[in-house]
This record gives sequence, C-alpha cells and structure tokens, in this order.
Amino acid sequence: MKKHLLTALALAASLAAARADDVALVTLRIGSDKTPRQFAIEFYETEAPRTVENFKKLAGKKFYKGQTIHRTFPHLLVQMGDPLSRKKDRSNVGTSGPGYTIPAEIRRKHGKGAVAAARLPDKINPSRHSSGSQFYICLAPMPSYDDLYTVFGHVLWGLDTLDAISTKPVDSNDYPIDRIVIQSVKIMPRAELPAAPVPAAKPAPAPPKRWWQLF
Repeated sequence: MKKHLLTALALAASLAAARADDVALVTLRIGSDKTPRQFAIEFYETEAPRTVENFKKLAGKKFYKGQTIHRTFPHLLVQMGDPLSRKKDRSNVGTSGPGYTIPAEIRRKHGKGAVAAARLPDKINPSRHSSGSQFYICLAPMPSYDDLYTVFGHVLWGLDTLDAISTKPVDSNDYPIDRIVIQSVKIMPRAELPAAPVPAAKPAPAPPKRWWQLF
C-alpha cells in the first residue's frame, strides 16, 4: 500500500513538473497574407496559478481559434481574447469573454513582453478580478499598470512580430483594420517549442560614393 502511494505521489509530482514547464505557441494570420506569424509565451505558474490554468484550459478547448487581435497601440500594447472578435460586427468587441472571471493574482510587474489579463475598471470591479479570456501584451515597460492587473507570463520570442502588428492602421476603436486572426494557441512542453524564427537579413547599404563619382 505504501509503495503504491509513493508511486502515485511521484507520478503526480512528475505531471506537475511537466505542467509547470509548459509554454504556449500562438500562430497568427494577418489579413489575406497566408504566411503565419508566431510568438511564444512562458507562464508564471507560481505567481498566477489560477490564471495560467485557465489560459491553458481555454487553449486546449480551442477557445481562441478564429479570434482576432482587437486592440493595439503602436510599440506599447496589443490585446486579444474576445470571442466576439470572430464576427464581422465590431461594435461590441472588447466586452465579452467565457462568462466568468478569475480572482486577482497581482504579483508581477509590467516589463517589456509581459502577458497580463485584462479586466473591468475598479469602479465596477473593486476586487480587480481578471477577465476570463482577454489578455494583453506589453511591447514596452508599462509601470503605470503595476499592482493593478494580473501578469501571468511573458513573451519568450516573437515580440518583434507583435510590435510590427501594433503599427498597422486601426479604426476609431484602436481595432486593426486588417483582421489579425489567431489560427491556434498550442500548449506544449518547453522542449518541443520550435526555435525562434531567424529575422531576414537586411540588405547591406550601398558603399558611399567617392568624390570623383559625384560628378
């Protein structure tokens, strides 16, 4: 009996360790461009366990598939996670979720690359419960958000992709005009995460002309 108990405990510990080392690979499609864009997220399992568990659960159910990045500010922030963003009607995008909230787990700071849960304002949400699905990514440090929102991860690689997306034209609600669709959010062990894409080499600048070539 004792042997079986120790075996069960060891198995549970190994599963917990595997879960703690999970990462997320997010694949995007921009407008009619068929070339996929990706970024990877590492989780703060210890500091925000409920938020991380919920994100993984939604990803496993393909909750995010077909949604869009629905809010951007150049070189500062991108936001996603609203199921209403699948629809053509943009009027209510930013107001929806899975139908529940997550208790606040406000411990981490908003550094560059931080992944944080969105939420309703303090006036109607004094306990600062997080949205059940909407989240945003900081493209630069945002200290004014510290101690106000739950940070549950950070971008391992692909922040340059998100930064480029943040500069695309938007409508009056900061919603990108070209739909930036989430094709998938895959949870996987860190060891299975693909390597970060190598940025395309920039063409070398032309050598400066000599004075005799200017005439």
